Amino acid sequence: MVQRIGGFRRKTRQKLSKSRRSKGKISVRNFFQTFEEGDKVVLNAEPAVQKGMFFPKFYGKVGTIKKKIGKCYKVLIKDGKKEKNPIVHPIHLKKIKV
Repeated sequence: MVQRIGGFRRKTRQKLSKSRRSKGKISVRNFFQTFEEGDKVVLNAEPAVQKGMFFPKFYGKVGTIKKKIGKCYKVLIKDGKKEKNPIVHPIHLKKIKV
């Protein structure tokens, strides 16, 4: 197999950077937000918190909450034809009103 060069955050300078106004302390409300099973969410990474972050390829994808695992949530998303289940901390999720 080919040896992988780089790590998790490789080529994410724009994707995982914050604007000047949003830098600083993270939102406690977003950190402790809760979701129900079946809620629609957008994967939107918070660069200041690395724990529970999904793979950057899935940034901006829409998914549904499957279940809660500890503090995080299992999210069902479509990646091409496959369905994937990243486990994501709630600070990296935004609820969509349907």
